[in-house]
Amino acid sequence: MLTEFGKVFLFMMLGILVVAGSMIAAWLLRPHRPSHEKLSPYECGEDPVGDSWIRFNIRFYVVALLFLIFDVEVVLLFPWAVVYQDFGWYAFGAMAVFVSLIFIGFAYELGKGDLRWDKPEPHIPRYEKGFGVIEEPVRREEREEVLS
Repeated sequence: MLTEFGKVFLFMMLGILVVAGSMIAAWLLRPHRPSHEKLSPYECGEDPVGDSWIRFNIRFYVVALLFLIFDVEVVLLFPWAVVYQDFGWYAFGAMAVFVSLIFIGFAYELGKGDLRWDKPEPHIPRYEKGFGVIEEPVRREEREEVLS
């Protein structure tokens, strides 16, 4: 007769066997036809060009971080909505302050420009004797000359 732990162990072993068996069967039955296209790395639809050690645009991380911050704050609204009537006007006032702080933070991020996705003007440093390295924005005409 199995104990409760024995049943859990048997269930876990059965799960491991099913997963391992499925993976082995898929490995045995799959076609193996490598090609240049299949062996090349996939970069979200873009052909990988150049070195992989490049400076990655920080906007992706900033937007993801801001999404997580605001998402967690919005998730806190759901439990409040469930127990709102139990606490009355005090809960409404507390949540009004909380939501106003969320909107103030969102307005701050909008004003700071962290949510803009357009590319800023590139800064190409140049050296001037007596002043050192000076960074100034490149005018459109200069950038078009360099690109052409």
